[in-house]
Amino acid sequence: MYSWLFMRLSGIVLVVLVLGHLLIMNILDGGVHRINWGFVAGRWASPFWQMWDLTMLWLAELHGANGLRTIINDYARKDGTRFWLQMLLGASVVLTLGLGSFVIFTFDPSIGN
Repeated sequence: MYSWLFMRLSGIVLVVLVLGHLLIMNILDGGVHRINWGFVAGRWASPFWQMWDLTMLWLAELHGANGLRTIINDYARKDGTRFWLQMLLGASVVLTLGLGSFVIFTFDPSIGN
């Protein structure tokens, strides 16, 4: 039940986060033509945008992994196959979340100068 509830709630929050992201990045103030190193550096200088992107990363990754976990459980016939597929999924989730979070929190805008 918690998995089902998480999918519904995270989906609603993701719609708001992703549509807001697309609106800000691709439509307002010149669209994609203004996106460069300086734009990202300025955006990530704000803790608000860091948390926005971090929340979007974590929810998208966990939402997708939860869906893939359900597919693995539904279609993997052998217990061993199911176990290793879920271990691969878990490892990829940890790697992606770790690397993405690391980049967001350690981003150094002075590198681009």
